[in-house]
Amino acid sequence: MALIVSVRGFTPRWGADCFIAENSTLVGDVIMGDECSVWFNAVVRGDVNKIRIGNKVNIQDGVVIHCTFEQSETWIADEVSIGHNAIVHGCRIEEQVLIGMGAIVMDHATVERHCLIAAGAVVLEGTHCESGYIYAGVPARKVKALSPEIFQQNISRIANNYLKYSNWFK
Repeated sequence: MALIVSVRGFTPRWGADCFIAENSTLVGDVIMGDECSVWFNAVVRGDVNKIRIGNKVNIQDGVVIHCTFEQSETWIADEVSIGHNAIVHGCRIEEQVLIGMGAIVMDHATVERHCLIAAGAVVLEGTHCESGYIYAGVPARKVKALSPEIFQQNISRIANNYLKYSNWFK
């Protein structure tokens, strides 16, 4: 069973058909929708502010989701994939986004729908990532338009695959 921790009167909640790995951690004011998956060694820590996660979100191995006390909450919309060892901190991620492996998205940043944040990218505090583009680098910059083919091959495929993978563990 995953480590589920209540703090400050809040207990994490999640919807139907979710997979929560045995060694993942959910803390505090976390509300997650349906068909989500929280993979091995991932930490979703809503101890200092709230974290809201939509439907069909996969939080892959080693991811950390957190926020800043009384300053920034974390909001993640539907069909978002957060790659291995990424950090999502006090920001807003809109629907159908891929956050690549090892990427960091900081406080008050907004990643609009249909964005791909490349592996290892650092989206600085307050950055606004425009819909339909790939952002890469340190700091992350818009590098090119996201074609419908890349969108299907990466963002949609990964979200659907993680739904399938999670069923193997249920």
